[in-house]
Amino acid sequence: MDQLPVLLGVGGVVLLASVLAVRVSIRLGLPSLLLYLGIGVVLGEAGFGIRFDNPGLTQSLGLAALVMILAEGGLTTRWSAVKPALGRGIALSTVSVVVSIAVTGAALHWLLGLDWRLALLWGAVLASTDAAAVFSVLRTAGIGKRLTGALELESGINDAPAYIAVVVLAEGTTVDWTLPLLAVYELAAGLAIGLAFGWLGGHALRRAALPATGLYPLATVAVCVVAYSSGQLLHASGLLATYVAALVLGNSRLPHRSDTLSFAEGLGWLAQIGLFVLLGLFASPGRLLDAIVPGLVAGAVVLLLARPVSVVLAMLPFRLPWREQAFLSWAGLRGAVPIVLAMIPLSQGLPGAQRLVDAVFVLVVVLTLVQGATLGPLARRLGLAKKSEPHEVEVDSAPLDELGAELLQVRIQPGSKLHGVYLSELRLPIGATISLVVRDGAGFTPQKTSRLQENDQLLVVTTSAVRDDAERRLRAVDRAGRLARWKGESGR
Repeated sequence: MDQLPVLLGVGGVVLLASVLAVRVSIRLGLPSLLLYLGIGVVLGEAGFGIRFDNPGLTQSLGLAALVMILAEGGLTTRWSAVKPALGRGIALSTVSVVVSIAVTGAALHWLLGLDWRLALLWGAVLASTDAAAVFSVLRTAGIGKRLTGALELESGINDAPAYIAVVVLAEGTTVDWTLPLLAVYELAAGLAIGLAFGWLGGHALRRAALPATGLYPLATVAVCVVAYSSGQLLHASGLLATYVAALVLGNSRLPHRSDTLSFAEGLGWLAQIGLFVLLGLFASPGRLLDAIVPGLVAGAVVLLLARPVSVVLAMLPFRLPWREQAFLSWAGLRGAVPIVLAMIPLSQGLPGAQRLVDAVFVLVVVLTLVQGATLGPLARRLGLAKKSEPHEVEVDSAPLDELGAELLQVRIQPGSKLHGVYLSELRLPIGATISLVVRDGAGFTPQKTSRLQENDQLLVVTTSAVRDDAERRLRAVDRAGRLARWKGESGR
């Protein structure tokens, strides 16, 4: 009991430091996971001396945090944003995973002298992109919806096949013709369970008369957690069931939807912070020194060989331009998921598993620094970054739920063809209007004769029914000017 105030105080300080780290990471253009890992290392055996070396507990807590992260990702993903990229996202999360495992395993078998099963295990651990890293970087990078949607779907779905592959290889299961059928069953059953829980959960929440508003977000997250549990108990993919259930719930007519999404976002941040700090605690700087070379070798293989090859093969049916394929290849961000997956063979006492965990830790840090810092500049270099991408304003919008309305914020970047357009020429759909323009730090209510300028910030009020049309019109004028429609620019 005497230690409780100390533990709570330390936890509160760590949480506050992690929240402040988010602001720092945004300014640096890097995922905040690196700062969270750093906090964990500082608290660990090489810093304040807190010793934590239980791989089984780390794996369990890591999977629990991953469930929360996937739930938050699904709840906050707009179906309209990812629907056009559905085929690409599924291909990246299935075909790309299989190809990446094979290419990485073969390369590491040759370069590091690993036996085939262990080499393929390394490939399976490294095949999954990280949902937390992808969501945190891409949603603020101004990338078009076609690419962002594909990468978000990939990061939300590919944990499931990667997890299946890691478990099979770690347990030494005999590989025969039934294994692909088992994998297909687990993914198909996980998808069905997620759809069922998402639809039934949304229907039940709309009919429920709960006594307090705050109970609706709790019930929504609980549905996602039960979907995971049900999937695992039925020998299906619980991770896929979680993400699909959250995606269905997040795009249904939930009561107090804005409160639910805000709660899920906060819970997702808490899960990310706890997970990365925990992994930082588990890391041993002394062991990491010996893992630098294999970690860098594995990272180079994944970044320069396995990821590009897997993307090219997965995207063959879609005939994507080379610029988009190059961006998809570079945007396969790794984060906590590979480290959590590496804990599975370590908790089972598999020989060589500790080396794998340490190498993956080094790889994640290096790749996050390299990819996180260069992703935005690469997108601009390839001409894929949007000049003015509408995004939701973070406000308490409970009254808007009753009106069926939403708020969008748009910043007009230099070079945008929105510059010089009169408000009357913008021709937003009926149900959407610009209610406020902020120019040089001062706000004013625009009139039809108001003319937009570079660096203006626009506050757009729109009904939910025409939100997507309003976004498309803004993007179309941004690209082609006031005559966008005549030039065939749809804004998609």
